[in-house]
Order: sequence, then C-alpha cells, then structure tokens
Amino acid sequence: QVQLVESGGGLVQAGGSLNVSCAVSGRAFITYAGAWFRQAHGQEREFVAAVSRSGDLTYYSDPVRGRFTISRDNNKLTVSLQMKGLKTEDTAVYYCAAARRGIPANDYEYDYWGQGTQVTVSS
Repeated sequence: QVQLVESGGGLVQAGGSLNVSCAVSGRAFITYAGAWFRQAHGQEREFVAAVSRSGDLTYYSDPVRGRFTISRDNNKLTVSLQMKGLKTEDTAVYYCAAARRGIPANDYEYDYWGQGTQVTVSS
C-alpha cells in the first residue's frame, strides 16, 4: 500500500517559481514510477511530468517542458516538482501519483493518488 500527500502549493505571480512536493508512505514506492498531473477548474486532468523508479528517466508534457523539473528521492520517499517561469495557465490543482507498471502519461494507468494541492498563478 502506498499513500501520497502533496504539499507546497500556493499563490505566486506570473514569472515566479514554486516547488510542490509529495511525501510517500510505503517502501514499495521505490518500485513505482512517480508523476504529477494537474486539473484546472472545469477541465480534465492532464499529465504534467513523470519520473522512473530510479529517477534517471523523466518525461514532460509540452506545455511545461523546459520550465518544470520532476525529481524523486527514494531514501526520503518523496517526489518533487520544481516550477519556474509560471504562467497563469499553470493554475490548477496538482496531484501526485504512483504507477506499478511503466512510466505512463495516462491517468488511468496510475494506481495511487494524493489529494492534491492548489497552485494559483496571478497575472
């Protein structure tokens, strides 16, 4: 069993930076891929970034590539998302997720989810 708890969301001005983090309970997490998704108000949840079990492979959606960085620490059992150059369109609830198989970009392939943390970017 894996439990995920996000933290670090908040309000930031456009162009600013913010880090969100996901604390994981359950040592089994080191065998799972980790990812961040986001859901803006009235929109579907979308893939943001994913990281492999070892942390050596990372994937990003086109809107965030070059601005966001995903990482994990298998000793501390955390998955983090560093966000720079934030835009108003990055405003959303950000969710941490874990997948047993592969490093998927589809939310239905993820097995565990956190409760989400709100990120709001003001103009």
